[in-house]
Amino acid sequence: MILYIAEKPSLARAIASALPTPQKNEDGCIWLPNGDCVSWCIGHLLEQAEPHQYNPAFKSWNLEHLPIIPTDWQWQEKTNTKKQLGILKKLIKKADALVHAGDPDREGQLLVDEVLHYAKVPEQKLKNTQRLLINDLTQTAVKKALHNLQPNTEFVALSRSALARARADWLFGLNLTRAYTIRGRQAGYQGVLSIGRVQTPVLGLVAMRDKERENFTPKDYYQVWAKVETEQGIGFQAKWLPSDACQPYMDEEQRVLSLPLAQNVASRISNQPALVSAASYMQKKQAAPLPYNLSSLQIDAAKAFSMSAQQVLDTCQSLYERHQMITYPRSDCRYLPSLQHKDAKGVIDALTRATAEIRQGAENADSKRKSKAWNDKKVTAHHAIIPTTQAHKAASLSKAEAQVFGLIARQYLMQFYPDYDYLASHIKLDIAGGQFEAKGNTPISLGWKSLLATKSKQQNQEEEQSELPKLNKGEKLWCHEGVVQEKVTTPPAAFTDATLLAAMTGINRFVIDKSIKAILKDTDGLGTDATRASIIELLFKRGFLIRKGKQIHASVTGRAFADCLPSQLVTPDMTAQWESILNSISLGETNYQSFMSHLESNLIQLLDISRNLTTDSLKDLPAPTRKAFTKRSGKRKKATKSTGAKRSKTTF
Repeated sequence: MILYIAEKPSLARAIASALPTPQKNEDGCIWLPNGDCVSWCIGHLLEQAEPHQYNPAFKSWNLEHLPIIPTDWQWQEKTNTKKQLGILKKLIKKADALVHAGDPDREGQLLVDEVLHYAKVPEQKLKNTQRLLINDLTQTAVKKALHNLQPNTEFVALSRSALARARADWLFGLNLTRAYTIRGRQAGYQGVLSIGRVQTPVLGLVAMRDKERENFTPKDYYQVWAKVETEQGIGFQAKWLPSDACQPYMDEEQRVLSLPLAQNVASRISNQPALVSAASYMQKKQAAPLPYNLSSLQIDAAKAFSMSAQQVLDTCQSLYERHQMITYPRSDCRYLPSLQHKDAKGVIDALTRATAEIRQGAENADSKRKSKAWNDKKVTAHHAIIPTTQAHKAASLSKAEAQVFGLIARQYLMQFYPDYDYLASHIKLDIAGGQFEAKGNTPISLGWKSLLATKSKQQNQEEEQSELPKLNKGEKLWCHEGVVQEKVTTPPAAFTDATLLAAMTGINRFVIDKSIKAILKDTDGLGTDATRASIIELLFKRGFLIRKGKQIHASVTGRAFADCLPSQLVTPDMTAQWESILNSISLGETNYQSFMSHLESNLIQLLDISRNLTTDSLKDLPAPTRKAFTKRSGKRKKATKSTGAKRSKTTF
């Protein structure tokens, strides 16, 4: 008997639909006519054991108990899914062969692996277990995946990475949350002050941005523009490039702060000849942006429709599980496997039967075109989020589903359009001894950009002004007027859903330590594509973040909490480095044990700091307005809510 173990019931049903019939449904499983069986988890069936299961004394929160570091890690069964776990254990024992069908990411890998190990599967049977990777729940895609099973042993490193993350989060969150909550109570605050290796640096980013905005002092600065005309009467504008002699009148960002200086330059160039000192025109091409991963989709949906990260994720789950109209949504990859290109014609045909806007884009798509998105070397366990052959169901979607699906469909269709072709122009002028420049891009062929929404009239006017005449070096022009443009520096923008997600995704630019920054890639981030939405929501639930319209700010409590924490906890440096190491573990490049040993040493240091840190900022805070939020297991896998033993109030 072959036993297929899916991550959740919906995936199990999709697998069963691609296998022989007639089938027999039983409690917790589906039997196939040949005696094989499809069963499922319900998200995580197991969770890390509570501290008091290692030592009853740990049930009370006491600084003297810290750090709590298990020497022999234990799992515990989740109370409300014990029945399904029991069914699985019996089926695993009966099965001759096992097929792991968790979601194609590191947590999906661990989710089934932990059940297999908990069920004490014999070593040889475990070694022979196969891995079923499903990115698309349509029957055709599932059948294809069933014919492409891989040894589960090839994914050991991925599972080990997820285990390292889970245990690191348990150690970090539980110990430091207890430490700071106790210190908070000593200062008079009666709420839970939760710490998480991802959520706390995110809070730190928002609190720091709020401070920057509050402490910002606006400055006036000035630009000088020359209104120039060719002998043929074609006019354009060129911007003044201040010389080194102007440095005393400029700030660190090379902005001119002296109005008399700007006025003097404008006066000197008015009604003066202008000489072309350089002119370059280069035809350039811009390839279509890659298909979406989850974070890039969440960012664009936030910009376009003001949707939160969690709303986008929930909508994607519906499009994937209920409608089967998109591929696996919790993807961190923006590339596609080469074999998938054979399905392009079928997907595009389905899109021609979608909404009118999508249909028009699909009808002009060339399914034979192959963009740089198809790259096997850059595809991991899952690929980019794209539409499926069920795209014709688009008319039945809710408003939010239609909006998100429209973005995914458009981004996919862009791969089948020509490059955006344009002429990049750069002109330099010498006017009365001063240097000026003009830059412009003249569209030649829109290509994939023809799929973008029509721009506003103002934007079009700005683009028309940027189209520059063809000039040659040494050509003489005439500057009719010099114009001073007065501007005021603005504070950094408050975070929104889109910009906070972008900050978490590309955390490299917020890292302070140069040695850490040097080892990070541009794509290294805080958390993963699958967890970022829940981390942001958690901060709102715990009252550390608040919304003001589209803006996200730290609450009074969140700000005070961040102020009392050491910089190591509220800056992204340490966590970004951890994410990079966890990724290396998943690739088999880094050792699990060395990561955990370093983490435990660092945890002890942080606990020592917490005992001696001043907590004055926690005095006189408003009382918590709601019952302290208790972390439930499976925050990422939301199939059920745990009703099991009371959990420590920790965050991962």
